[in-house]
Formats: sequence, C-alpha cells, structure tokens
Amino acid sequence: MHVVTAGESHGPGLTTIVEGLPAGLELSQEAIDRDLARRQLGHGRGGRMKIEKDAAAVTSGVRHGRTLGGPIALQVANRDYKNWEERMNPWPVEADVPEVHLPRPGHADLAGVQKYGFTDVRNVLERASARETAARVAGGALAKEFLRALGVTVISHVTQIGSVRAPETAGSLTLADFDGVDESPVRCLDAEATKAMVNEINVLRKKNESIGGIFELYAFGLVPGLGSHVSWTERMDGLIAGALLSIQAAKGVGLGDGFDLAGRPGSEAHDEIFYSEERGYYRETNRSGGIEGGMTTGEPLVARVAMKPIPTLTKPLRSVDISTKQPSQALRERTDSCVVPAAGVVGEAMLAIVLAGAYRDKFGGDHIDDVKASVAAYQERIGWKPRP
Repeated sequence: MHVVTAGESHGPGLTTIVEGLPAGLELSQEAIDRDLARRQLGHGRGGRMKIEKDAAAVTSGVRHGRTLGGPIALQVANRDYKNWEERMNPWPVEADVPEVHLPRPGHADLAGVQKYGFTDVRNVLERASARETAARVAGGALAKEFLRALGVTVISHVTQIGSVRAPETAGSLTLADFDGVDESPVRCLDAEATKAMVNEINVLRKKNESIGGIFELYAFGLVPGLGSHVSWTERMDGLIAGALLSIQAAKGVGLGDGFDLAGRPGSEAHDEIFYSEERGYYRETNRSGGIEGGMTTGEPLVARVAMKPIPTLTKPLRSVDISTKQPSQALRERTDSCVVPAAGVVGEAMLAIVLAGAYRDKFGGDHIDDVKASVAAYQERIGWKPRP
C-alpha cells in the first residue's frame, strides 16, 4: 500500500493518491469527511480553521461506494486560495509578488532554500506547512475503513499539553474508554486535566507563545505477526516510528511504556506470557505496546508522540534576512497556538496507513473478501481470537 500527497498550504488544494487497497471495500464519504473535521478540532487552533471546512472529493478508484482495486485519488480544496491567488497561482501573474526573506527558527524555511536554491522562503514553507496533513488524513481515512473491515480500530487521545499531564493509564485503556474523546476541547479523556490544559493554552497564548504536548495512539484488534524480525526494513516498530515522526512538529515517539523502560530492571520492563484454552496466549501487562521483535503481539498497539511547540509565533523569534544577511525578526503569519489535539488525528491516519500496508503485505488479496478469508485462516492456524 502506498500513499502520496501533493499540494501547498495556500495553493488551489491538496491531492492524495492511495494505491494498494483491494477491490470491493465499502467506503463512506461521511467517514472521510468526519476525520477531516476532527483534524480541525482543538482549543488553540487559529483563524485558518474558521475559513477551511475540509471535505474530500473522490475523483478515481471508487464506483458506487466501493473500491475498484486501482489507485484512488482524493482532492481537498483550499478555500483560502481565493485570498492567495496572485501569490500562489501555478502560472505567472502580472502583479508584483514580493519574496519572503525571513526564515523561521524551527521550520523548514532556511534549510529548504539552501537545499533547493530558492531566494523566496515561500517556495519552501507552503509545502512544509502542516496544512499538508489534511491530505494525509483523507488517505488515512481510507486505510481506517480497510482496517475496520478486518476488525481493527485506530484511535487517539491527548495525554499532555505544556506542563499539564493527564493521569497515567499504563497502556490499559479499552476501546470503550475512548467514547466521547472528541467532545473534549483538547481531546483528553480526563475532565480535570482537560480544564487545566485549556487554561495552559490560554495563559501561554496571551504571552504570544505556542505550546506542545503528547498524544497517545491505540490500535485494537490487530493479529499477532504483522511486520517481521528478519529485516530492519520490515520491523513494525521502525515503520511506525518513521511514519509518526514524519508528522510536522513531531520530535519523539515511544512504543508502549517507551522511554520509561530505560530506567527499569528487566523484570519490570517486559510482558510475561500466559496461556489458557479460552484466551490462547496472552499477557497481563502491555509494557511493550503490543510489539515485540518488530512484530505485533495481538495486544493493543500503543504509541506516544511528543509534539514541539509550532515554530510560527505571534511574537517572532530572531532570524536573518536571507537577502541582506542582516538581523531581523522571523516571518509572522496567521498561526495556531496549540495543534496537539489535531495532531492526534493525523497520527491516527499515519498509523492506519502503516498497519493497512502490513495487512496487505501479509495477507494479499485482490478483493476484500479474499483478504478477510486469508485473515480468518491465519487466525485459525495460530489459534488467536480477537480481544473483547
């Protein structure tokens, strides 16, 4: 399975191409647009979210609500393009469009103009922008539909914003625990932590600061054995970490108990194995986050992602004008204060894309019924039953 996106933040729109889904998979326009709307949620979002009401138009690969087995193309229009048409038109314009020469610390701006030989920072920042994640969420929604057909659910919640942390759950959440997570303004499962997180954003926003945090992903219903130990390119933990770290502003990924494992003795770091006729093989803990030796274990997959504060500040940091080489303030544009709740939805999309690819690699199948039959035969062979 392969997903590629195209488009710039203030260009005409975003495009996603999804290759590798089997034929016959039932899709829902509502499910795709619901995830796009969820990406726009969260206390601390900026004015752009008042302009964009994202929806995906499917232009190929689907007929009457079912996949055809070929590449699927989705397009998400940028409503704000009407205000940027001269600056971002694909073709030459008569207007004198000024270049941007003020790179932002923490952004792709400076390295991008050096790498590609540009004199205008906008040639970099428009593609590097996290607006691109709307295209990923559209593609990830298709991957989630495929996984859902196989009994797999991917969901997220926020565990930390700034200095405020929600109570630890030690990877023990069930799918039912996520009911109503999107009703929280910061997508946090704890009511008291939600209030404190909202206040933290408000306080720092008044100080012209951006703010980061941590979101946690769960995948329920995965069969054991996705990924492989035989090659580093096939290890599931490496694939997941790479996908999640590709999200703009993501700076750290932990699987299961993650970095906390580094300070524990071995007896408190691993998940002991048990067996019963009713449950088959199982663990009573999930410190590994559902991955051992580069493969899924059949327990819920748990991953945490640390997000840095976004680099576009309402009170810009110091920088250098790349035209004059003189000290200056970095570029100031419309921005968010906190994107952690929205980043969790992007994380769901990226995790779903990786997991859907793993199912396609392991079970093949030209039609969704072929995939389901292959998965069922595998579960019977290893004696594994989906967890309730």
